[in-house]
Amino acid sequence: MRKKIIAGNWKMNMTPSEAVKLVEELRPLVQNEAVDVVFCVPAIDIVPVAGAVKGTNIKVGAENMYFEESGAYTGEISPKMLVDAGVSYVVLGHSERREYFHETSEDVNKKMIKALEHGITPIMCCGESLTQREQGITIDWIRQQVKVGFQNISAEDAKKVVIAYEPIWAIGTGKTATTEQAEEVCYAIRNCIAEIYGPSTADEIRIQYGGSVNAANAAELFAQPDIDGGLVGGASLKPDFGKIVNY
Repeated sequence: MRKKIIAGNWKMNMTPSEAVKLVEELRPLVQNEAVDVVFCVPAIDIVPVAGAVKGTNIKVGAENMYFEESGAYTGEISPKMLVDAGVSYVVLGHSERREYFHETSEDVNKKMIKALEHGITPIMCCGESLTQREQGITIDWIRQQVKVGFQNISAEDAKKVVIAYEPIWAIGTGKTATTEQAEEVCYAIRNCIAEIYGPSTADEIRIQYGGSVNAANAAELFAQPDIDGGLVGGASLKPDFGKIVNY
């Protein structure tokens, strides 16, 4: 039985003081030991948020990470820095990182390997554009992202990874993939993992759906056999996030 994981992706929102205020508001609303709850926050918010969630069921995630330990990489953040600051999870390969900052699946793979070396759980994102869906290549495209993302990762480490399927056309648009569309792709992702590692690894790995998840659609989405929770964007910045966690 895979434990559900509900992660909020704050994106580039919340100053440090605003972040602490939001955590204080959300803390009592997300108390649910039946699911893993993660706040993935901007880098500047990590330290104050880690302090604000201490002693609660909430884990802290970063929104990105570089694949080197240290060095002349101005503006980047290393896995050692994240661990020391109290980070347990890191979002890798989000469609916004891929589109705006030209990150490749090979980059994501390097980051995955480095995060796992440091005991950080990667939340690896994959998803298709509206054009790709209309062209009928959704499954092929996502299988490629998954296969490259998991290169040179052992089956034991693969089980620790969380995969987030986010159709790009449903992020921040108010559009949501139908339950059937979301389950179809998450099922295909699990089959892809089974091809790489075998069915036992595929059975253990957790796959989230993301893309305009809200309090109204969470229960139906999370009830699907291959959807193990959600990566939540805008709704994670509101009290409604508590309703999603307690779906």
